[in-house]
Amino acid sequence: MVVMLPWAIAFIVFFLGASIGSFLNVVIYRLPEGLSLLHPPSRCPHCHHRLRPYDNVPVLGWLWLRGRCRHCGTAIAMRYPLVELATGILFLIVLWQFETSLTIVGGWIFVSWLMALAFIDLDTLTLPNPLTQSGFLLGVIFQGIVGWYSSGLSGAALHLIGSIGAAVLGIWLFDIITIVGSMVYGQTVMGGGDAKLAAMMGAWMGWKLLLLASFLACILGAVVGGGAIALKLIHRRQPIPFGPFLALAAFLATIWGNDILSAYLGLYFPAS
Repeated sequence: MVVMLPWAIAFIVFFLGASIGSFLNVVIYRLPEGLSLLHPPSRCPHCHHRLRPYDNVPVLGWLWLRGRCRHCGTAIAMRYPLVELATGILFLIVLWQFETSLTIVGGWIFVSWLMALAFIDLDTLTLPNPLTQSGFLLGVIFQGIVGWYSSGLSGAALHLIGSIGAAVLGIWLFDIITIVGSMVYGQTVMGGGDAKLAAMMGAWMGWKLLLLASFLACILGAVVGGGAIALKLIHRRQPIPFGPFLALAAFLATIWGNDILSAYLGLYFPAS
């Protein structure tokens, strides 16, 4: 029993994450279309037939259906189970990396918002205000709660100030990048939604991890974008969604950011 308990917890957490991923698929599809997230229940987008409960089992439902609607036979995109699978894995990584229940739950919420925003940006080249604004608000609340549990009212106040200050830094940083980039290249290089996503990231992560995530996102964007241009998959002036790079970098910085910063500082200030 003692040996199996960690595996049982891992299974439960993975299933929870995959179930959240199933709902994120709904958010990713419906929110940009202005549709309700709750009604109607899950259905085939082609024939509109309501899915049965066992068809909605994360990952497995798609496998049981062999990737096709049970009623009309229309192919169901593989991205649906992949989002569920990825969310389940990310939930497990958060569980393994964080120590307290508060930070674990906070990490799960942050990851969920990042997933939804990344895929919406991939599909529509937009980052919806309802998600970035609600994510920012949740980040501020989370930091306030963390501060309260660590040092009471004074800790909550410090964490709130730091969270809001990092959010403002995120907006200013990406607004400056947008202005300078537009002057250099003579075209818009970044949408306004990226600055709002950066503000949301700052509210959750603080200014140090925000700067690290921004740096990582620029590297990822340059490598992937440059590679796609070199392979002629896209042309030089074709817009590329930057939200997915920001989301991935935010996750990396949240999980391993402190270790990365410590290793970097150790190069210049080695322990005596």
